[in-house]
Amino acid sequence: MTTVDHPRTSRPYDPRDISSKAFWTQTAAEREKTYAVLRAQAPVSWHPPVEDMLMEDPEDRGFWAVTSYAHLVEVTKRHDDFLSGEGIVMESMPQELLDAGQGFIAMDPPRHTKIRRLLSSAFTPKQIARINDQIAANARRIVDDLAPRGEADFVPDCAALVPMHNICDMMGIDDPADRAKMAHESQFAGGWSDPELMQGLDPLTRLFEATIFLRELAGKYIEQRRAHPGDDLLTSLVQAEVDGERLTDDEIISFFGLLTIAGNDTTRQSTSHAMKALTDFPDQRAWLVEDLDGRLPGAVEEMVRWATPIMTFRRTAAQDCELGGQQITQGDKVVMFYASANWDTEVFEHPERFDLSRSPNPHVSFGGGGIHHCLGNQLARTQLRAIWRELLTRLPDIELSGEPSYTYSTFFHGVNHLPVRFTPAS
Repeated sequence: MTTVDHPRTSRPYDPRDISSKAFWTQTAAEREKTYAVLRAQAPVSWHPPVEDMLMEDPEDRGFWAVTSYAHLVEVTKRHDDFLSGEGIVMESMPQELLDAGQGFIAMDPPRHTKIRRLLSSAFTPKQIARINDQIAANARRIVDDLAPRGEADFVPDCAALVPMHNICDMMGIDDPADRAKMAHESQFAGGWSDPELMQGLDPLTRLFEATIFLRELAGKYIEQRRAHPGDDLLTSLVQAEVDGERLTDDEIISFFGLLTIAGNDTTRQSTSHAMKALTDFPDQRAWLVEDLDGRLPGAVEEMVRWATPIMTFRRTAAQDCELGGQQITQGDKVVMFYASANWDTEVFEHPERFDLSRSPNPHVSFGGGGIHHCLGNQLARTQLRAIWRELLTRLPDIELSGEPSYTYSTFFHGVNHLPVRFTPAS
């Protein structure tokens, strides 16, 4: 009998390393050197599995890396060919963690269509207005606490508090102990590979513990809102109805997990990377403060491009198909490298420059279009505008006072610590 090698085992790996721990512990600028070569020579390329996976998967033979802007946007729009339901991270994960931590972004139509429609219906104009007021108030509160000190670790003392306060207020999480525990537990979804966060704990065990806590917390507040409706987003989700359909408790819990994990991390990382960039590019800070209100909305787009808080997103090939001249096999992992696409010189002039006046700025930090475009993109933009308006108005000389430390991750572009100093203000 003649045996035939499966395409995954017989196709050669690209020689450029983007799979090793050594690659992912480099700085973003160092990783970009490899991305630039791939964009120019092999924008869709085959690579071995990433090192330090959460779970060993003997069936994992590698992944396709999509590094160019054009091919990444193409993948996002071909949702029939490239599916999300088997996970959005590079590693293979149990279904329980997919459902709890990745929510409806790890779903495909028709289920994804139904859930997104119901979730969107909960974001009513009244709800959005209330959320915007809370975001502005929380930005003032954070800077109120920061201002008298003169120095701080910007990540835990400012950047991490922005989404924590806002998401808790949105969802009606009013118990201070629940708020603090929720913010702490949500870190493990994106930081399970980071030694500083894990402190020697078993990653899979700790990830399940965090998942269980967030599910139980969401379940407790859902039960409360069913019995005693409020004016928060969780009540709106409980009551949301489209064509006679409602969200189940599991679907609300899944969205709660997504919001507390992705919503926390993306805003925290964008705020942190922007702080470093405003220190490194003082001319851009000076330009921005000349007309803060007028220039801040466009500046936020460049902050998000520069940070690219989620570096990669995975799809899985639904069938044999072609992408960028490469033959993709059903079941192949196809990974979109947002950090590369956001520096593609075919789209961005001098992407290595932090240019707050960049226009147009079609960055893909919110997903690059398609059915999975980030539902919370306006929420993120509003939070960034609010906190930077407060910081640059009240602490205009805030700047780095030491070197940042970064998270080791293939997913979140995380910052653990960022020492800053400023003239104290009352």
